[in-house]
Amino acid sequence: MKNARILTEGAMLLAIFAVLLLITIYVPLLGMVANFFLAVPFILFAAKNEWKMSLVFLAASILISLILGSLTSLPLAFAYGTTGVVTGYLIQRKKDRIIILLAGTIVFLVNMIASYAISVALFNIDIFKEINDVMQDSLTKSADMLKSLGQEAQAEQTIEQIKKALSLVKTLFPSMIVIWSVVTTFITQSVSLPIVKRFGIEIQKWKPFRELSLPKSTLWYLLITLTASLLLHPEQGTYLYAALFNLSFILQALMWFQGCTFLFYFLDVKGLSKSIGVILLIASFFIPIFLYIIGILGIIDLGFDRRKKLRKK
Repeated sequence: MKNARILTEGAMLLAIFAVLLLITIYVPLLGMVANFFLAVPFILFAAKNEWKMSLVFLAASILISLILGSLTSLPLAFAYGTTGVVTGYLIQRKKDRIIILLAGTIVFLVNMIASYAISVALFNIDIFKEINDVMQDSLTKSADMLKSLGQEAQAEQTIEQIKKALSLVKTLFPSMIVIWSVVTTFITQSVSLPIVKRFGIEIQKWKPFRELSLPKSTLWYLLITLTASLLLHPEQGTYLYAALFNLSFILQALMWFQGCTFLFYFLDVKGLSKSIGVILLIASFFIPIFLYIIGILGIIDLGFDRRKKLRKK
């Protein structure tokens, strides 16, 4: 009886997945929205069944994706499928939401890296290189246009600035993949888990934003990375330079996040309006000085345990 229930439930969820996949692949605008709901069938199934059955469900969904789409739909199904299975399994284990988000992000990130590597190795398709080539072509045409108007000095200056920007983007490509994975996983879980909850599955609530905090070891990682950059001073364009630059960028972004949570904690303790924090966070995206100040707050909070001292006061 139990097996019959699992089979029936699995068949229904696979049908839902098939519909969502078809919309994602063949309906341009609606597909962009449906894309974020692809993990729902996997989360529902994994949250209610054993992990072995979830792997069978995942295998069946991959087969369906090959039938309905093509090889191009396989990475899509595998990425959201594995992320959904891991999310559902952790929900079943009553894990915290932050753990669920981190685990889902790691799985989605691994899928993105694997898909990129396979596309380059097997199909000789480098999406990043193609984007870079398009931008370089656009840069050349813009420079030619400025030169034809007699503004050669301005053209040279503009070309140099854009080249530096392109070089920075190229160096930060790994960090961009990480950030994209975090954002995509967060959006996917934000739209999927409320639906899953409606089916009677208990999901742990988020802690208040002000109570979120990174491990203290994160600060040590940042210090080690910055120290290594200063001591080794790698040349720009080398793998070591790219690795240290990306590590530093991600860790500083984490310090900014820590600073944001500390800011809201401070406002709560002092009984001040949260709108002040919201305004400062929005301002940090447009005024660099606020970005650095919030990052420094995060470092101070982790390094000197300011929250504990605020509680004592």
